[in-house]
Amino acid sequence: MGEGIQPADLGFFSTLASAGSLSAAARELGITTPAVSRHLAQMEARLGVGLVNRTTRRMGLTPEGELYLEHARRILGEIQDLGELLGASKSSPQGLLRVNATLGFGRTHIAPLISRFVRLHPSVDVQLQLSVNPPPLTDDAFDVCIRFGAPPDARVIARHIAPNRRLLCASPAYLKKHGTPRTPHELTRHNCIGIRQGEEAYGTWRLTHGKGRQAQTEAVKTRGSLTTNDGEIAVNWALDGHGILMRAEWDIERYLKSGRLVQVLPQCFTPDADIYAVYPQRHQMAARVRSFVDFVAQAFARADGSGDRPGRNVST
Repeated sequence: MGEGIQPADLGFFSTLASAGSLSAAARELGITTPAVSRHLAQMEARLGVGLVNRTTRRMGLTPEGELYLEHARRILGEIQDLGELLGASKSSPQGLLRVNATLGFGRTHIAPLISRFVRLHPSVDVQLQLSVNPPPLTDDAFDVCIRFGAPPDARVIARHIAPNRRLLCASPAYLKKHGTPRTPHELTRHNCIGIRQGEEAYGTWRLTHGKGRQAQTEAVKTRGSLTTNDGEIAVNWALDGHGILMRAEWDIERYLKSGRLVQVLPQCFTPDADIYAVYPQRHQMAARVRSFVDFVAQAFARADGSGDRPGRNVST
């Protein structure tokens, strides 16, 4: 490391950036806020550049700070991985595991699995961050991302966790009042609940009907009075009878079984949204990553066979 960079600075700055403020970092590091401020000032003085923009209400990283953080996290991860490759923690996973998942699915299904995982592996510290969209594949802020659909990138490992279909559904009350569509085109006359997530074209539902050579895919431009970026809210709107919704089977299966929601156009197939665990190739030998991905895959495999989904007993 250069004279301006000290090994202890890497972990300090990673914690500071994750905490989002000097006071939050102080609580996490177990030191005072002035001590955090002094450490940061000493780092910036040694480097000769500013790393953090400070205001009275918030803290943001400068371009140099973003670059420093990117490399610090990579170096810290490689140090941890090296210890595991040398057998320091091969028998028992340990260290920090950073997990990303989507809002509703992460809250309902991944968070309960993490609770069970850390009971089995108390030496692993897990940071779970939920986001509307998966982070960029070049983002080194996470060790494992649980996402829908395989990423088109060979630089990461994408392990298939579970199948997942998107289904169209509505409440019995809505269908009784507005009628049940019989063809994809009839959806244009219905109130369709919109979800702005991912990179898919908003408001366009692609439905395939028929099999083999007779299969045809139709892109339906939907409209509706309600839109959100939160899938759980959209499901609640559908339960309240506001319209037709396209949602992953994992999120609505219990309502279909109870009759609170009814599948619409069951003869049509919607794009798959299979669940994947995605992680960098350099983490494939890391015990904490490998153990967690195996644990999640086994939990979903058991759930798929029993019909009971992980996190089903968790309030949402």
